[in-house]
Amino acid sequence: MIEAMNLTLKPGAMTLSELRAVWTAAAPLTLAAEAYPVIEAAAAAVQAIVAKGDAAYGINTGFGLLAKTRIPDEKLEQLQRNLILSHSVGTGELMSDAVCRLILLMKIGSLARGYSGVRPLIVNTLIALYNAGIMPAIPAKGSVGASGDLAPLSHMTLAMLGVGQVRVNGVLMDAVDALKAANIEPVVLAAKEGLALINGTQVSTALALHGLFMAERLLEAGMVSGALSLDAAKGSDSPFDARVHEVRGQPGQIAAAAIYRKLVSDSAIRASHLVGDERVQDPYCLRCQPQVMGACWDIINNAARTLLIEANAVTDNPLLFKDGELSVVVSGGNFHAEPVAFAADTLALAIAEIGSISERRVSLLIDATLSGLPPFLVRDPGVNSGFMIAHVTAAALASENKSLAHPGSVDTIPTSANQEDHVSMATYAARRLDDMAQNTAVIIGIELLAAAQGIDFHRPLKTSPHLEHVHEQLRQKVPFYEEDRFFAPDIEAAKGMVMRGELSASCKELFTSLHP
Repeated sequence: MIEAMNLTLKPGAMTLSELRAVWTAAAPLTLAAEAYPVIEAAAAAVQAIVAKGDAAYGINTGFGLLAKTRIPDEKLEQLQRNLILSHSVGTGELMSDAVCRLILLMKIGSLARGYSGVRPLIVNTLIALYNAGIMPAIPAKGSVGASGDLAPLSHMTLAMLGVGQVRVNGVLMDAVDALKAANIEPVVLAAKEGLALINGTQVSTALALHGLFMAERLLEAGMVSGALSLDAAKGSDSPFDARVHEVRGQPGQIAAAAIYRKLVSDSAIRASHLVGDERVQDPYCLRCQPQVMGACWDIINNAARTLLIEANAVTDNPLLFKDGELSVVVSGGNFHAEPVAFAADTLALAIAEIGSISERRVSLLIDATLSGLPPFLVRDPGVNSGFMIAHVTAAALASENKSLAHPGSVDTIPTSANQEDHVSMATYAARRLDDMAQNTAVIIGIELLAAAQGIDFHRPLKTSPHLEHVHEQLRQKVPFYEEDRFFAPDIEAAKGMVMRGELSASCKELFTSLHP
């Protein structure tokens, strides 16, 4: 169980460690005190614009192609409420609590930077929802990743109004009842506040961060299971020699090779075939692990840098800036989530490749002509099918990931009567990462079972101390495959170890510098 950390949010200065902690578990959240004067000044600037009477987009006009329509002051509150109600058009499954926590956190951080013109009341209400564990019921589909994540963020905002449903401790309930139970007053939105709440890339970014953090776990688990497969197949650790990787110079590859060397160090199985092994070179899925996983490592870290910037960004529209003594309203396009879409697409490539090379190692292990192990990793093959169809499942999921890895960012579709004529599709690009990660976790889980089975066939020889610990952790959940049995629960147990980060936790000190 990961202990939740108290978090003081400093707008514009969140770290990946803080974001990972919020993704992992709920924890009390406070906003740094120095943020409030900035928020108050921006809110006062909006009220001054309203009082002056000049037309300003998003403050006293309609939206999109209706921007030329001037809205009377007495209807500004109705304008903002109508905006939220009309834009709450999402569909599909509800986003998880982990993703919702990230959405709330990033929206609080963005508004608190003081460029959006909302009152402190709005920020405090979002903090109150977060701390009360009231998660807005946000459907996963309905955003194209430009003009902000309008539909999903509208569903987030509904919770503040006491409209629709929310989820508390995993249970759906009416928002008005949840607010009442938590002593939170529903808000009445003032000028610009509705638009500030629903404009922005927080949903796309939260989904992409969810994909990033799963990709990190998959990378670690894939390296551990790959090292275990290497020993199960009596492969060579010579390709991990530091000199090989230093002359190429790729940083991820160099770091990955170092981890592989440590993972397999002091293996009695390896020592048993140092002399007299007729094989000159191993198949690529064993030999080229540092090259493949190191490249995945590099692009995962590149995506992490982009997403950390976006998590701290101000991405609504229009924005307020000081121009001498005056506040000016500037319309721009920070809501366009192209950076998030590109980051999500590269994460998809990494997740697909981690699963692809893992599937190849499963195929190798069940092939007696390549692995030297019993056919399909079971005694008395023929009577027993062993891992035959488990590999088919791995192959099916690896192939599915190839289709899912097609980039979302190259797609676009015009919306809002061609006013919003180029969009990023970042929300889809990020959302599909969960399906891909689930697929890859199953593949690695199957590999883990297969590799552990192979290690057992080499007894009494032992693998390395690190990998023996991993093997022991698995065997506490899944026994040796002696004969055919109902196999799906074993695969789910191994997948769970991957998704919870238990494989890398078994070798924790090796992965301390893996992610920024």
